[in-house]
Amino acid sequence: MKLGLHLGYWGAKPIDRFIQLAQRAEDLGFDIVCTAEAYGSDVFTPLAAIATHTTRIRLGTAIMQISARTPTAAAMTAITLDHISGGRLCLGVGVSGPQVVEGWYGLPFKRPLERTREWLTIFRKILAREAPVIFDGAQYQLPYRGEDSTGLGKSLMSITHPLRRDIPVFLGAEGPKNVALAIDEFDGWFPLLLPPDRFDIYDPALQSLRAKFEILQSVAFSTESDPVVALAPVKKMLALYVGGMGAKEDNFHKRVLERAGYAEVAQRIQDLWLSGRQREAVDAVPDELADALSVTGSIDNIRQRLAAWKASPVTVLMVGVAETFEKTVAHMETLAKEAL
Repeated sequence: MKLGLHLGYWGAKPIDRFIQLAQRAEDLGFDIVCTAEAYGSDVFTPLAAIATHTTRIRLGTAIMQISARTPTAAAMTAITLDHISGGRLCLGVGVSGPQVVEGWYGLPFKRPLERTREWLTIFRKILAREAPVIFDGAQYQLPYRGEDSTGLGKSLMSITHPLRRDIPVFLGAEGPKNVALAIDEFDGWFPLLLPPDRFDIYDPALQSLRAKFEILQSVAFSTESDPVVALAPVKKMLALYVGGMGAKEDNFHKRVLERAGYAEVAQRIQDLWLSGRQREAVDAVPDELADALSVTGSIDNIRQRLAAWKASPVTVLMVGVAETFEKTVAHMETLAKEAL
């Protein structure tokens, strides 16, 4: 099992010394550094800055929102960044959710599985650079041939030759059909809110894993000896995702916990959150669930949790940014010492 640093997306301000964090991760032997986007900072620009100050660590997007960029726009950026980084880009993508897609991008959130499959097909055609791209799908058409088309669209091929025609593409997926799509057609998968012993909920899709298929899992990390303090951020994250990230009737994160055996707990968290009782929603998260999704506590407990993740199908375990630059560095150093 390899290690990764997940920088996430920026809040009101840029992440403190994010380039230096990536450099330290590289020095410690981490395999990958990832960025994210929601509806603020973008996923690619910080990676471009990191690329010019590192030499070995892989650069990942976790997750680039598919609706933010057409397949051609994403391919142009991927080709450019792969050249800048010397072939270190790993493109993690996902459909996001209807609240962001329709509320932020102003696009319909329809048939996401179909959109993902079409998007990947076009992206790979562009990188293959074997012929001008022609695609006639339900959601994408190249050239565009809609009723409002000028009819002047031309099939094109990238002017810039890709450094690699096989840039790895990973999928962020939670639903069974999306996970099956990731395993069948992508190079890797970003699971979310999944304890290390519950990957079985995605059988039989996981039975067909390919040898080089990657599974990149983010976990909360803390060396706090007091479990109340160590698990508090994990509980806040879980309450937010299950209670507030998604509509009441259509919350992908809540469904993962339901499949993992926490249906009653997930429903209670959501009910409390949506009724304005956020503090109670956080308190409703069981210690055992928060602990299962994290690596925290004493060195002995950290070793036990790492052993559980090593026994899972996960290939890369990623740690996020702590409250301060110094604490993030300390977490990475401890994790590298115990896991590598």
